[in-house]
Amino acid sequence: MKKNITVAIDGPAGAGKSTVARRIAAKLGFLHIDTGAMYRAVALWARRTNTAVSDMHRLQQLAEAARIEFVAGQPTVLLNGEDVTDAIRTPEITAAASDISRIPAVRRALVAKQREMATGTSVVMEGRDIGTVVFPEAGVKIFLDAHPEERVGRRAAEKDVPAHVISREILERDERDRTRAESPLVQAPDAVYVDTTGLSIDEVEAALLRIIRERTSNGRERTH
Repeated sequence: MKKNITVAIDGPAGAGKSTVARRIAAKLGFLHIDTGAMYRAVALWARRTNTAVSDMHRLQQLAEAARIEFVAGQPTVLLNGEDVTDAIRTPEITAAASDISRIPAVRRALVAKQREMATGTSVVMEGRDIGTVVFPEAGVKIFLDAHPEERVGRRAAEKDVPAHVISREILERDERDRTRAESPLVQAPDAVYVDTTGLSIDEVEAALLRIIRERTSNGRERTH
Protein backbone atom coordinates (compact mmCIF):
# COMPACT_ATOMS: atom_id res chain seq x y z
CA MET A 1 0.00 0.00 0.00
CA LYS A 2 1.29 3.43 -0.94
CA LYS A 3 2.22 5.49 2.09
CA ASN A 4 0.73 8.97 2.21
CA ILE A 5 3.20 11.83 2.61
CA THR A 6 2.70 15.13 4.43
CA VAL A 7 4.97 17.98 3.41
CA ALA A 8 4.76 20.83 5.93
CA ILE A 9 6.02 24.23 4.76
CA ASP A 10 6.14 27.10 7.23
CA GLY A 11 7.58 30.59 7.06
CA PRO A 12 6.85 34.31 7.31
CA ALA A 13 4.83 36.42 4.88
CA GLY A 14 6.48 36.93 1.51
CA ALA A 15 8.81 33.94 1.77
CA GLY A 16 7.20 32.34 -1.29
CA LYS A 17 5.35 29.51 0.46
CA SER A 18 2.14 29.52 -1.57
CA THR A 19 3.78 29.70 -4.99
CA VAL A 20 6.32 26.94 -4.40
CA ALA A 21 3.88 24.75 -2.46
CA ARG A 22 1.41 24.86 -5.34
CA ARG A 23 4.11 23.97 -7.85
CA ILE A 24 5.49 21.12 -5.77
CA ALA A 25 2.04 19.67 -5.17
CA ALA A 26 1.39 19.71 -8.92
CA LYS A 27 4.73 18.04 -9.65
CA LEU A 28 4.17 15.28 -7.12
CA GLY A 29 0.42 14.86 -7.64
CA PHE A 30 -0.29 15.87 -4.02
CA LEU A 31 -3.14 18.05 -2.73
CA HIS A 32 -2.04 21.62 -1.98
CA ILE A 33 -3.60 23.06 1.18
CA ASP A 34 -3.14 26.80 1.73
CA THR A 35 -4.03 27.25 5.40
CA GLY A 36 -3.85 31.03 5.11
CA ALA A 37 -6.68 30.85 2.57
CA MET A 38 -8.78 29.06 5.18
CA TYR A 39 -8.49 31.97 7.60
CA ARG A 40 -9.28 34.32 4.74
CA ALA A 41 -12.39 32.30 3.92
CA VAL A 42 -13.63 32.58 7.50
CA ALA A 43 -12.86 36.31 7.44
CA LEU A 44 -14.89 36.68 4.24
CA TRP A 45 -17.86 34.86 5.74
CA ALA A 46 -17.59 37.00 8.87
CA ARG A 47 -17.67 40.17 6.79
CA ARG A 48 -20.65 38.97 4.80
CA THR A 49 -22.56 38.18 7.99
CA ASN A 50 -21.50 41.45 9.67
CA THR A 51 -19.68 39.54 12.39
CA ALA A 52 -17.27 41.72 14.34
CA VAL A 53 -13.69 40.58 14.82
CA SER A 54 -14.30 40.99 18.55
CA ASP A 55 -17.17 38.45 18.52
CA MET A 56 -14.99 35.43 19.24
CA HIS A 57 -17.86 33.05 19.95
CA ARG A 58 -19.57 33.75 16.63
CA LEU A 59 -16.26 33.55 14.76
CA GLN A 60 -15.64 30.16 16.33
CA GLN A 61 -19.07 29.04 15.12
CA LEU A 62 -18.30 30.25 11.59
CA ALA A 63 -14.92 28.51 11.58
CA GLU A 64 -16.49 25.24 12.71
CA ALA A 65 -19.37 25.46 10.23
CA ALA A 66 -17.36 26.62 7.21
CA ARG A 67 -17.02 24.04 4.43
CA ILE A 68 -13.66 24.93 2.89
CA GLU A 69 -12.35 22.93 -0.04
CA PHE A 70 -9.32 22.98 -2.31
CA VAL A 71 -9.25 21.63 -5.85
CA ALA A 72 -6.31 19.38 -6.75
CA GLY A 73 -4.12 20.92 -9.43
CA GLN A 74 -5.86 24.30 -9.25
CA PRO A 75 -5.53 27.43 -7.07
CA THR A 76 -9.30 27.33 -6.47
CA VAL A 77 -10.68 27.88 -2.96
CA LEU A 78 -14.31 26.97 -2.26
CA LEU A 79 -16.32 28.25 0.69
CA ASN A 80 -19.61 26.43 1.22
CA GLY A 81 -19.54 25.42 -2.43
CA GLU A 82 -18.79 28.94 -3.76
CA ASP A 83 -15.58 29.83 -5.58
CA VAL A 84 -14.07 32.58 -3.41
CA THR A 85 -10.53 32.42 -4.82
CA ASP A 86 -10.47 36.10 -5.77
CA ALA A 87 -12.83 37.39 -3.08
CA ILE A 88 -10.50 36.34 -0.24
CA ARG A 89 -7.50 38.23 -1.64
CA THR A 90 -8.66 41.80 -1.06
CA PRO A 91 -6.72 44.01 1.40
CA GLU A 92 -9.76 44.17 3.71
CA ILE A 93 -10.04 40.40 3.96
CA THR A 94 -6.28 40.06 4.38
CA ALA A 95 -6.35 42.40 7.38
CA ALA A 96 -9.40 40.70 8.90
CA ALA A 97 -7.86 37.25 8.44
CA SER A 98 -4.74 38.37 10.31
CA ASP A 99 -6.89 39.44 13.27
CA ILE A 100 -9.05 36.33 13.18
CA SER A 101 -6.03 34.01 13.05
CA ARG A 102 -5.07 35.13 16.56
CA ILE A 103 -8.27 33.74 18.09
CA PRO A 104 -7.45 30.36 19.73
CA ALA A 105 -10.89 28.82 19.14
CA VAL A 106 -10.77 29.70 15.45
CA ARG A 107 -7.29 28.21 15.10
CA ARG A 108 -8.38 25.01 16.83
CA ALA A 109 -11.41 24.68 14.54
CA LEU A 110 -9.36 25.16 11.39
CA VAL A 111 -6.51 22.92 12.56
CA ALA A 112 -9.08 20.14 12.95
CA LYS A 113 -10.22 20.74 9.36
CA GLN A 114 -6.63 20.80 8.11
CA ARG A 115 -5.90 17.44 9.70
CA GLU A 116 -9.09 16.01 8.26
CA MET A 117 -8.15 17.22 4.76
CA ALA A 118 -4.89 15.31 4.95
CA THR A 119 -6.59 12.04 5.88
CA GLY A 120 -6.06 9.41 3.24
CA THR A 121 -4.05 11.50 0.78
CA SER A 122 -0.61 13.02 0.32
CA VAL A 123 -0.52 16.78 0.84
CA VAL A 124 1.69 19.83 0.66
CA MET A 125 0.39 22.07 3.42
CA GLU A 126 1.75 25.55 3.99
CA GLY A 127 1.22 28.12 6.69
CA ARG A 128 2.83 29.30 9.90
CA ASP A 129 2.32 26.42 12.34
CA ILE A 130 2.10 23.31 10.18
CA GLY A 131 5.27 21.58 11.32
CA THR A 132 4.85 22.58 14.97
CA VAL A 133 1.10 22.31 15.64
CA VAL A 134 -0.95 20.91 12.76
CA PHE A 135 1.39 18.07 11.76
CA PRO A 136 4.28 17.79 14.21
CA GLU A 137 4.73 14.21 12.95
CA ALA A 138 5.01 15.26 9.26
CA GLY A 139 7.64 13.29 7.37
CA VAL A 140 8.97 16.40 5.62
CA LYS A 141 9.19 19.78 7.35
CA ILE A 142 10.57 22.87 5.67
CA PHE A 143 10.94 26.40 7.03
CA LEU A 144 11.02 28.83 4.12
CA ASP A 145 12.50 32.26 4.75
CA ALA A 146 14.08 35.25 2.98
CA HIS A 147 15.64 38.55 3.97
CA PRO A 148 12.96 41.11 4.90
CA GLU A 149 13.94 43.38 2.00
CA GLU A 150 13.36 40.60 -0.49
CA ARG A 151 10.05 39.60 1.06
CA VAL A 152 8.90 43.21 0.81
CA GLY A 153 9.99 43.41 -2.82
CA ARG A 154 8.09 40.27 -3.74
CA ARG A 155 4.88 41.41 -2.10
CA ALA A 156 5.16 44.90 -3.57
CA ALA A 157 5.53 43.42 -7.05
CA GLU A 158 2.53 41.13 -6.52
CA LYS A 159 0.23 43.85 -5.23
CA ASP A 160 1.57 46.88 -7.12
CA VAL A 161 1.73 48.75 -3.81
CA PRO A 162 4.56 51.06 -2.66
CA ALA A 163 7.35 49.18 -0.92
CA HIS A 164 7.15 51.29 2.26
CA VAL A 165 3.50 50.29 2.73
CA ILE A 166 4.28 46.59 2.26
CA SER A 167 7.30 46.89 4.56
CA ARG A 168 5.14 48.19 7.39
CA GLU A 169 2.54 45.47 6.80
CA ILE A 170 5.11 42.67 6.80
CA LEU A 171 6.89 43.92 9.91
CA GLU A 172 3.57 44.12 11.75
CA ARG A 173 2.56 40.66 10.50
CA ASP A 174 5.90 39.17 11.54
CA GLU A 175 5.49 40.62 15.02
CA ARG A 176 1.94 39.29 15.38
CA ASP A 177 2.84 35.85 14.04
CA ARG A 178 5.90 35.39 16.22
CA THR A 179 4.45 36.73 19.47
CA ARG A 180 0.88 35.40 19.50
CA ALA A 181 0.11 33.08 22.41
CA GLU A 182 -1.62 30.45 20.27
CA SER A 183 0.58 28.65 17.70
CA PRO A 184 3.29 31.30 17.16
CA LEU A 185 5.46 31.22 14.05
CA VAL A 186 8.58 29.25 14.98
CA GLN A 187 10.79 26.82 13.13
CA ALA A 188 10.22 23.21 14.17
CA PRO A 189 13.44 21.66 15.55
CA ASP A 190 13.45 19.02 12.82
CA ALA A 191 12.52 21.36 9.94
CA VAL A 192 14.99 22.09 7.15
CA TYR A 193 15.70 25.82 6.91
CA VAL A 194 15.69 27.16 3.34
CA ASP A 195 16.72 30.77 2.68
CA THR A 196 15.18 31.80 -0.64
CA THR A 197 16.95 35.17 -0.82
CA GLY A 198 18.28 35.68 -4.33
CA LEU A 199 16.79 32.44 -5.63
CA SER A 200 14.36 32.12 -8.53
CA ILE A 201 11.13 30.20 -8.03
CA ASP A 202 12.59 27.39 -10.16
CA GLU A 203 15.63 27.19 -7.89
CA VAL A 204 13.47 27.14 -4.76
CA GLU A 205 11.28 24.43 -6.25
CA ALA A 206 14.31 22.31 -7.13
CA ALA A 207 15.76 22.71 -3.63
CA LEU A 208 12.51 21.64 -1.96
CA LEU A 209 12.02 18.68 -4.28
CA ARG A 210 15.52 17.47 -3.36
CA ILE A 211 14.65 17.70 0.33
CA ILE A 212 11.40 15.79 -0.18
CA ARG A 213 13.12 13.04 -2.16
CA GLU A 214 15.85 12.71 0.48
CA ARG A 215 13.24 12.14 3.18
CA THR A 216 10.78 9.92 1.37
CA SER A 217 10.97 6.72 -0.58
CA ASN A 218 8.13 7.52 -2.98
CA GLY A 219 8.08 11.30 -3.35
CA ARG A 220 8.62 11.08 -7.09
CA GLU A 221 7.34 13.50 -9.67
CA ARG A 222 4.18 12.58 -11.45
CA THR A 223 5.18 11.58 -14.99
CA HIS A 224 1.77 11.20 -16.64
